[in-house]
Amino acid sequence: MDGAVAALTDPAERFPVITQVRSELSRYLRTETVGGAVLLIAAAVALLWVNSPWDDSYVAMTEAKLAIPALHLDFTLADWTKDGLLAVFFFVAGLELKRELVVGELADPKRAALPIIAAVGGVVTPALIAVVVGHGTPGMDRGWAIPVATDIAFALAVLAMTGSRIPASARVFLLSLAVVDDLMAIVLIAVLFTTTLALLWLLAAAACFAAWALAQHKRISTPWLYIPLGLVSWYALHEAGIHPTLAGVVLGLLTRVRPDPDEDEAPATRLEHLIQPISAGLCVPLFALFASGVPLDGKVFGELFTDRMALAVILGLLLGKTAGIFGISWLAIRFGVAKRPAGLGYRDMFALSVLGAIGFTVSLLVAELALADVGDGSAVELAKAAVLLTSMAASLAGSALLLRRGRVHQARRDDSALEPE
Repeated sequence: MDGAVAALTDPAERFPVITQVRSELSRYLRTETVGGAVLLIAAAVALLWVNSPWDDSYVAMTEAKLAIPALHLDFTLADWTKDGLLAVFFFVAGLELKRELVVGELADPKRAALPIIAAVGGVVTPALIAVVVGHGTPGMDRGWAIPVATDIAFALAVLAMTGSRIPASARVFLLSLAVVDDLMAIVLIAVLFTTTLALLWLLAAAACFAAWALAQHKRISTPWLYIPLGLVSWYALHEAGIHPTLAGVVLGLLTRVRPDPDEDEAPATRLEHLIQPISAGLCVPLFALFASGVPLDGKVFGELFTDRMALAVILGLLLGKTAGIFGISWLAIRFGVAKRPAGLGYRDMFALSVLGAIGFTVSLLVAELALADVGDGSAVELAKAAVLLTSMAASLAGSALLLRRGRVHQARRDDSALEPE
């Protein structure tokens, strides 16, 4: 009898799927938090290295060739981190998005409404500000997309380090927002940076995606099928003229997230356990090491606040992201379109919106893609410096706000504990 009562009162027994999803969310957040810390270290190493007397060795490393002539892959080491390793990051993002859409926060329309609406505001507003500020400058036809993305690992790392006393709903909101935000950024990459399209190679990629989906449907589990399909789909997209990292997110979205009755965990969960630590702890930090090496001198700092492209990135990220995420969230809650996350006030949501201005990984990628052919390369370096500076400013400002809000929440909990029953 006691066991039956416990089964009825214990949420883990009554709602095993919900409990599993929350456990996966906690594990995901822990991994991304550690990955975010490693990412920061890698970026700091790159900045110190390229601004040291040994800067020539850094340049030599990034420009070293690791080409495969037979496959027409004339890549440098920096290219491999950008086009290769980030495909792993996007695969994990695709898995997480699929899980959120099917069994997570985004599966419930009422709970999904706010982070989706906030993500839209956090993409549209920075893009509009960047277009207005940088109108007419070289590269702005695609450079307006630089400030639209929020970095998942970096933002979650800052939240974990400084927002531990904020309600757990803050982490769920920020993660859901960042995942949807990155999906929209991925779509922009596909649209903006596909100039010529090789139809036969595109069909080859589609065939790989169809084979992956069919294998999932047939419950095939051998990696000897999935690894070749992943590699061929990546190569096919590259040859088709589409940025190959998009193969990662497509394959992630095609992976099954609901376990069968005879399975301990779904394929997506197994793959996340296996690949996410590699993505967060190795792939993204290596990309940061190769992408964050921006020479910082008086000339660069001067241009950051006078060059219209740099100002478009800075204002788009810092003001556009914050105003877009918080402003549209406030309107959605005010007019009853969405509900405010449990336990969070508007000041908490404003602090989280500031974290949304951390644009690191995808913003650096878009900067390299959008401005690679502009001038002598100085535009890319300046845009990347703007992303780094703004992301650091957003992380510091967001941390200060979260620490303050954490003290408020802790004081409320202490007062509640002292009240007589």
